[in-house]
Amino acid sequence: MMTTFPCPFLRGEVSLSKERESHITARHPDLLPEHRQLVALTLADPDLVRQSPRFGQARLFSRWFPEVRGGKHIVVVVVSQGVESPRHWVITAYLARRLAAGEILWERS
Repeated sequence: MMTTFPCPFLRGEVSLSKERESHITARHPDLLPEHRQLVALTLADPDLVRQSPRFGQARLFSRWFPEVRGGKHIVVVVVSQGVESPRHWVITAYLARRLAAGEILWERS
């Protein structure tokens, strides 16, 4: 079973496999399952999209939520593959107080 989320920035859908969802739930229980809708909102309407400094094919979608644990960014890491009909999928997601480095690809004005 796979969940998909719309992502206008990527002009398509982003997949979240059960395996990746289990990884996020195990490693970042403060995020999933409680904030699943905010993960979807981060992909649909991010504040910032950055290129991952660690993984060339990964983009980091982030959005600030003041109501999450006193104010946190939700960061969703998406990998894309293919050119003609690209496939996009979540490799991980987490909460962050501050955002790490990474070339800014898009920023909300």
